[in-house]
Amino acid sequence: MKRDLSLLSQGVAKKSEKEGLFSINFLGLWGWGPDFPFPENYRASYHRSDGHRQLDELQNQIKGKRAIVASTEPKSVPWVEKYRPQSLADVAAHRDIVDTIDRLTSENKLPHLLLYGPPGTGKTSTILAVARKLYGAQFHNMILELNASDDRGIDVVRQQIQDFASTQSFSFGVKSPVKLVLLDEADAMTKDAQFALRRVIEKYTKNTRFALIGNQVNKIIPALQSRCTRFRFAPLDASHVRERLKHVISAEGLNVDDSGLTALVRLSNGDMRKALNILQSTHMASPHITEEAVYLCSGNPMPKDIEQISYWLLNESFATGFSKISDIKMRKGLALVDIVREVTMFVFRITMPSDVRVHLINDLADVEYRLSFACNDKLQLGSLLSTFTRARAAIVAAAK
Repeated sequence: MKRDLSLLSQGVAKKSEKEGLFSINFLGLWGWGPDFPFPENYRASYHRSDGHRQLDELQNQIKGKRAIVASTEPKSVPWVEKYRPQSLADVAAHRDIVDTIDRLTSENKLPHLLLYGPPGTGKTSTILAVARKLYGAQFHNMILELNASDDRGIDVVRQQIQDFASTQSFSFGVKSPVKLVLLDEADAMTKDAQFALRRVIEKYTKNTRFALIGNQVNKIIPALQSRCTRFRFAPLDASHVRERLKHVISAEGLNVDDSGLTALVRLSNGDMRKALNILQSTHMASPHITEEAVYLCSGNPMPKDIEQISYWLLNESFATGFSKISDIKMRKGLALVDIVREVTMFVFRITMPSDVRVHLINDLADVEYRLSFACNDKLQLGSLLSTFTRARAAIVAAAK
């Protein structure tokens, strides 16, 4: 509503001469008076006997609705954002990089930064923590954040970024006089925009620092790379992922088995964002988080299923193996590309002649490549079985 209805208590009850009803007088509210009539749809009239009671009930309803909204809002925040590190000390890993950036920030010697690496490794969280340390509560006023969802062509570089970088900030209470331009997923910027950004970085270095974030550094032109201090964020170590997950589990009061925690760490592959998303989705599906619940919720094949499929590939005939693998795919909703990837990791762990392993891995890579182009699953399953059939023949020949 355009005006807070809680101000209804400021109304003065006036008796209407014609209808014998009480109406609420809003002359005390801003902008409303005798010459500026109160909108008819906000005028409330009450009978003489129960006017004040209805007013109290209306106020209580409004307060109740606000309380409900306030109580449900925190629960709707994804855990990825709820537990995002707020300071450099909270970043889970990469202590050498974080300590270096922390020291540069403390000594007011922050250069232009280029952070690159796989997703979910803490690149954006680190830069936002730096912004909070530099600017405090006013960091939103001192940074310009653009990501892949924004239009970042050459016009944006020439107008929006240049206008922000060219102005001097006089915000009170800010520790650092320089501003920060954060270009998330900078590897998605067009080449023309990157070339235009070169001169902007050099021209406004006095009062602006640029932080470029990307997954593939080879998509950023060398001219930009040479103007920034580069830091590579590698996939998180399993121990760091496990430690951070334990913190979230303790804070949320979750019931997680050791096998479930191990499955979360394994499926994350060093991606903290992926681990938290799987944990939250599994918690919504099952109150008790086990290894089976994690794999069922994420849709990945369980290790025992991969061992069974690998046994069929190495021991059963072509027709029998094709039938059994097709059946387990249908019953458990497994994707063939996931099976190929997990079987490839299984091949590395078993004992076989090195030349046979080389050819087998090469053929599995070809199957996975064809599946990425949406080829027919049945044809590729047949190719997978034929690959292992040739490998078995090569192993038997090598044994003789």
